[in-house]
Amino acid sequence: IQDVATGQSQQRWKEKVLQILAEIQAPLSPLLLRLCHWALLKLFSRLFLNVQLHRGQLEMVLRAARTPGVPLVFLSTHKSPLDGLLLSFLLFSQGLGVPRVAVGGQLCSPRLRSLLRRLGGIFLPLKMEPPWSNRDQGLPEAVLATYVEEVLRSRQPLLIFLEEPPGTRQVSLVAQQWLALLHRAVRAGTVPDALLVPVGIAYDVVP
Repeated sequence: IQDVATGQSQQRWKEKVLQILAEIQAPLSPLLLRLCHWALLKLFSRLFLNVQLHRGQLEMVLRAARTPGVPLVFLSTHKSPLDGLLLSFLLFSQGLGVPRVAVGGQLCSPRLRSLLRRLGGIFLPLKMEPPWSNRDQGLPEAVLATYVEEVLRSRQPLLIFLEEPPGTRQVSLVAQQWLALLHRAVRAGTVPDALLVPVGIAYDVVP
C-alpha cells in the first residue's frame, strides 16, 4: 500500500485507506447478528415447509473446517436472492462462525450495503465495481488485496457466489475479481493453501 501511495503524504493516504476499507467491510455487530438470526428463523419458517441438510455434504464441510491452519473458502452458485442469507444462516448454525460473504454491490442501496457489512457482507471498493474504472484504481486494489490476505490469514470463512442471480452459467465479473485475489494471496505465500469447499442449495420451488 505504501508503494502505491508514493508521492502522497502519510496522513492523506492513511485517510484514503481507512475510507476504502470502510467501503469493503465493517465490524460485525453481535446485536444485529442476534436480531437477524431470530428474524431469519421467522422468515424461513414462513417461506419453506422444511430445510433439509445433505448429511454427506455437511460432514465434508465439518471435516474441512477441522483442517488445522488452512482457511475455508466456500463456493456456491446462485439459485435465488435468498441464497446468501440461507447459506450464512446454515453455516453459522453448524458452528462454523459468521462467514464473510462476497456481495455484488452494484444493486445495493447505501443503507442496505451498510447493513450487510455489519452482518458479514464484504464489497468491492466503489471505484472497482463494474463497470470497471481505470481512474485511481491502484490504492483500492492494494487495500482490497491486503484485506483478503488478512481474512485468509485469520481463518475467517469466506463465501463467494460464482454468479449473480438469476444465474447465467458464467462466472460473474465480481466473482472473477474475488477469485483472482484469492489466487494471488496463495501464490504469494500469504497462506500456504486454502480449502475450496463447494456448497449448494436446491429448491423444490425457487422463492
